[in-house]
Amino acid sequence: MKLLLWRCLLLMLVLSGSLAQAQTLTDSAYIRENYLKTEHQIPMRDGTKLFTVVYAPKDKSQKYPIMMNRTPYSVAPYGADKYKTSIGPSSDMLREGYIFAYQDVRGKYMSEGDFVNMAPIKTKKGKKDTDESTDTYDAIAWLVKNVPNNNGRVGQWGISYPGYYTTVGLVNSHPALKASSPQAPVTDWFWDDFHHHGAFFLPHAFNFLSSFGQPRPQPSPTGAPRFNHGTPDGYDFFLRLGPLSNANDLYLKNQVSFWNDIVEHPNYDSFWQAMNIRPHLNKVQPAVMTVGGWFDAENLFGALNTYKTIEAKNPNAYNTLVMGPWFHGGWSRSSGQTLGKVSFSQKTSEFYRPEIEAKFFRHYLKGSGKGKPDLPEAYMYNTGANQWREFAAWPPKEGKEQFLYFGPNGQLSFTKPATTGTGYDEFISDPNKPVPFSEETTVGMTREYMTDDQRFASRRPDVLVYQTEVLTEDVTLAGEILSALNISTTGTDADWVVKLIDVYPDTAVQNAHNPANVKMGGYQQMVRSEVLRGRFRNSYEKPEPFTPNQVTAVNVPLQDILHTFKKGHRIMVQVQSTWFPLVDRNPQKFVPNIYKAKPEDFQKATHRVYFSPAQPSYLKVKVL
Repeated sequence: MKLLLWRCLLLMLVLSGSLAQAQTLTDSAYIRENYLKTEHQIPMRDGTKLFTVVYAPKDKSQKYPIMMNRTPYSVAPYGADKYKTSIGPSSDMLREGYIFAYQDVRGKYMSEGDFVNMAPIKTKKGKKDTDESTDTYDAIAWLVKNVPNNNGRVGQWGISYPGYYTTVGLVNSHPALKASSPQAPVTDWFWDDFHHHGAFFLPHAFNFLSSFGQPRPQPSPTGAPRFNHGTPDGYDFFLRLGPLSNANDLYLKNQVSFWNDIVEHPNYDSFWQAMNIRPHLNKVQPAVMTVGGWFDAENLFGALNTYKTIEAKNPNAYNTLVMGPWFHGGWSRSSGQTLGKVSFSQKTSEFYRPEIEAKFFRHYLKGSGKGKPDLPEAYMYNTGANQWREFAAWPPKEGKEQFLYFGPNGQLSFTKPATTGTGYDEFISDPNKPVPFSEETTVGMTREYMTDDQRFASRRPDVLVYQTEVLTEDVTLAGEILSALNISTTGTDADWVVKLIDVYPDTAVQNAHNPANVKMGGYQQMVRSEVLRGRFRNSYEKPEPFTPNQVTAVNVPLQDILHTFKKGHRIMVQVQSTWFPLVDRNPQKFVPNIYKAKPEDFQKATHRVYFSPAQPSYLKVKVL
């Protein structure tokens, strides 16, 4: 009777067009019909028990590999009779048949022990010393030994923080771990999530830690509630917050220990360095497929640099990279056809899940495991051209280095400006009237901001704009980008924000998924952006002030890109010094610790960006 009701409801959803809900309902019914759920407390080597849920196929006619996901975000629902509505990386793999194991990491939800954010790897361990790599090892050892009907092979996957736990599993990995897919993995919190080149991503850190960072005295099936801002307007909320030193007094009340850690460690010191997983990615044994989104607002750095680190330190490992036109985790929970107002012309996620992800795990966990799966070294989606590309290396070796030079009258050109003398543009930056990062009314970091129309910013007097003439042929940029600026400021500190933008022609057609009032003619689509806190221009460990009015070189590295600026479009670069509340306000007066700045420290400053032949500013790019 229950099954009949499920199927009737499914038919109604399909007929009404609610395909995503229908898929979830289909998966939920399939899981209950075909999988048995069990709950376990798995002992680690120090005696701490980690809560683990196993979903195993009821069919016993064959042995199945184990797919493991370790998470700080709960393996709910709890109770042997309560089932997840979806399990595994995708519906495709769910129906292929795997044993799926989910584990609350140490100190979270129903697991014992104390939780430590990005717990440092211990290079020297006694028999009972633990870190996240040993917990992963011990969990796999228990699963392979105690879960019936497994074939002795294990795969691991996870997105975001679970992606970090997937990466950690590669360190001194268990022999049964054959395939691993870190997806948008948290990698180094001085460049991921909470910081970008030392600049603090305020709403992302505050909103996350105000809930996730609350203490948990004992195992519990529930977490802390989300923070209530009392307003939908994050720009107003964080501006009224004032200096970051007010956060504890007004809201956090010293209850969030990691926020306090951030405050006490403004520079890239040993505290942050110990959390960097990349130095430990040596002697990687499992096959690795790192996955990321070109428009991932949280962990774009993590995906690109996890792949690059493994590639550099493990030349003989199977190591592949997949990058699609996705927001954070979009490959797992969307069609991948649109983001915000932008269309990518095809359902990229629905291609990725069966044709890339499932194929990777099938080869190493169900197939012979020998040789390589039929996948390229780098499977990359070209945003702009809207097509998948395969590369034998990333960044592609065939890219030609070129320079996009800033020039007078807002010019941007592959030709160095011939202006003589001292050419520059200037603007007044006021930290008390910062440039918004989005036109949306929101309290958080939107996933769409990375493709948003930038016309609202280009019309502000505190944003410099440079753009090419209309392109007469396609221009494809592939790989790393460096913004090399020559600047001066009347202050002693400043942030430098650089945005690379694809300007659509005025005649651009509308995208079908947009409401009628959204016009794409002249749309300024951001395709890459980054910020550098100026005090860190020479060292992330030892900040230094600017000398007022002195021309100074500031290099802002942008993350990799694969984007075609089509014939008839323009390439635009915007430069600014505030990006609020996405990035906290720089006082523009050098203080030892911005998290402890006082209201009187925040001051206006006049910034200049130079573009003469002797003092050029440009983007260094790779052109295919």
